[in-house]
Amino acid sequence: MRALRLSEERLVSEWGEYRPTVGGRPLFENAVAAGKRVTLTLLVPRRLAAVGAVLHLFCGEEERELPMRWSGLSGGRDTYTAELCEKTPELYRFFFSVASPFGRFFGTKASYGREVVFRRTAEGRRFQLTVTRFAFPPPRWLYGGVIYHVFVDRYRRGGDVPLRSDAVLNPDWRCGVPQHPQAWGDPIENNEFFGGTLDGIREKLSDIAALGVNCLYLSPIFEAYSNHKYDTGDYEHVDAMFGGDAALVRLIAAARRHGIRVVLDGVFNHTGDDSVYFNKRGRYPTLGAYQSRESPYYSWYRFEDHPDAYESWWGIDILPRLDLGVPSLSEFLFGEGGIVDRYARLGIGGYRLDVVDELDDGAVEAIKARLSSVVTDGLLIGEVWEDASHKVAYGKPKHYYTGKQLDSVMNYPLRRGLIEYLRHGATEGMRHALLEVLPNMPRRIAHAAMNLLGSHDTERILTALGGREAAGHTPAELATLRLSKEEYRRARSLLVLGYLVLATLPGVPAIYYGDEAGLEGYRDPFNRRPYPWHDRDALLLSAYRRIGAMRRAEPVLREGGFRLLALTDRLLLFCRTNKKRVILVAVNRSPVAATLSFNTRVDVLFGEGKRLRHYRLLPLCGVVIATVKGRRLMGAFDDGSVITENV
Repeated sequence: MRALRLSEERLVSEWGEYRPTVGGRPLFENAVAAGKRVTLTLLVPRRLAAVGAVLHLFCGEEERELPMRWSGLSGGRDTYTAELCEKTPELYRFFFSVASPFGRFFGTKASYGREVVFRRTAEGRRFQLTVTRFAFPPPRWLYGGVIYHVFVDRYRRGGDVPLRSDAVLNPDWRCGVPQHPQAWGDPIENNEFFGGTLDGIREKLSDIAALGVNCLYLSPIFEAYSNHKYDTGDYEHVDAMFGGDAALVRLIAAARRHGIRVVLDGVFNHTGDDSVYFNKRGRYPTLGAYQSRESPYYSWYRFEDHPDAYESWWGIDILPRLDLGVPSLSEFLFGEGGIVDRYARLGIGGYRLDVVDELDDGAVEAIKARLSSVVTDGLLIGEVWEDASHKVAYGKPKHYYTGKQLDSVMNYPLRRGLIEYLRHGATEGMRHALLEVLPNMPRRIAHAAMNLLGSHDTERILTALGGREAAGHTPAELATLRLSKEEYRRARSLLVLGYLVLATLPGVPAIYYGDEAGLEGYRDPFNRRPYPWHDRDALLLSAYRRIGAMRRAEPVLREGGFRLLALTDRLLLFCRTNKKRVILVAVNRSPVAATLSFNTRVDVLFGEGKRLRHYRLLPLCGVVIATVKGRRLMGAFDDGSVITENV
């Protein structure tokens, strides 16, 4: 009895593992098609002396307890299995419990991956499995490509476009500072334009295509008062200052000739107060919802006390929120012949949905269904800032990955983790992005994930990697704050590493216009400067083009598997694989060189040299190597540390 009590005292926590398989093959992602039989194998340390195990499965708040079957020993651990065959597309969560002579232990999720930690209580993180039934073909045209994100007014002037009477033109394209507030929080008109147009983009499609781009994502182009166009004035027309409807038709046709599809920004959660539908400022001849309860658009908005008390996006009264549950509005936007349908028939490749978490499931499903009825392999990207697999908004769980909604999401967790890693050597964010967010994506969504380093909502990536902290600075100070030459050189080296990682991970790398040319800038509006046609960084641009060409040439980077080999404060090492070929990616962010050695010659796809057995990886450098399965890698840093891996 004394021995039993001592053992019980020491058994505070133990580590195990669970392994899911389908048809005997490992399931690498935490998702499976509805109706597929999944075997969950639980490996329990012998120290627990397990005499039984149970799988606790949750769908929402409903719990099922499934007894697990003992099936022998594996590596000195007790092996228990249970089978699932769920037919309802939904997010399922689970943990385990084990009975032993020492009492009951609960197995919950360890930090990352599929390690199980056994403790005395069931408190802890649950594992998850998304059961999917995709109703539409995947956007395979996007796989292996590159997304180019353009803020239209700031990319390039082109065509004979009139200046609207209430707009202001900033003629200083080279050095112009975007209109900004005197103090953070002060309102600004956003009616200052630099004159970028759709025809200006069309005339530079060769430059865009040279980056390996096959998807051109445009900031909103519908008629609106502001330069950013997130305050839609009229969904039925492209803004005249961008060139109007005809310019979009020309751009779509020209882009297709370059192998590029155009994706529009779908802003369907709200309109501008200065719109055909709300008409608060009386600029339109229509009877707007603000003007009268008799307006045909009155029911499209939610008024608490007409006309001045109405629901708006985040309380910003120039952005009155739409009620997508109103049948006439839903039909106008998502019905046959509606807005989504109309632009799909013009030949676009899809939509990126602004603030998708503000839209209910029915609206997102309606958009996807309408888009796919016209563009069979149409792309629907969602703006989600967290792990979208279990996103909850306004108290309601979202169902982005179950099969009727999104094809892709903006991978902000990867952006955050990569910046923290490159700049500071912190690994936690990257582990979260690579070992949790990525596995939680169904495979087809992972292949289409929009992997980004910057957007119109974030500071420029060069500034994020090398700039000083923005806190404590006024808008006027940030307008002129730039990297020093030394800061810029280091930030540029880190950016090449960052883009190399984006372009070789599962998903599709996204370039925010000008990042490849050396644009700097703090948060909005300073991240929206005009494209520096007069002063592009040739070294940076060349690196982006080389990486894009490599990506388009390598089928493994389209749909290959992924395995993380090493992640330390100095080295990131991972591989992409298919049945025969392995692409190995190594990034050295340390000040110490490393040598990678192989037991055969390998091909260098990005880096110095061509075909060799030993590769000298210098500080702040990366390499992409192609080999075949079964080769052995040994990496040795100059300080004597060593890693070895089978690839």
